[in-house]
Amino acid sequence: MHAMKRLELIIERMAMKRAGRILESAGVKGYTVVPALAGFGQGTYWQRDRDMSASQDMVVMIAISREAVMQAALDELQKLLGAHIGVLSVSDVNVLRPDRF
Repeated sequence: MHAMKRLELIIERMAMKRAGRILESAGVKGYTVVPALAGFGQGTYWQRDRDMSASQDMVVMIAISREAVMQAALDELQKLLGAHIGVLSVSDVNVLRPDRF
């Protein structure tokens, strides 16, 4: 197994393409985006397609990469989160095929 970093970014759908460009520019080889269906934060529950317009939909972006690559992405993602709703976490993971990341 090989140590890597896993990034999970919950962000407004309108910022997804910009976040993807940041990841790609930093050298992240790939990421996955899935819809965020519902959640709870800052004392408020929300649910996609019920409480928000489509322009406020949230997505979850997941990426795995080497620590140096992830650090380069984090600096730019922090700037992006200054202008958009979002939550970012990074954790340690182990992967079987490091060449994919």
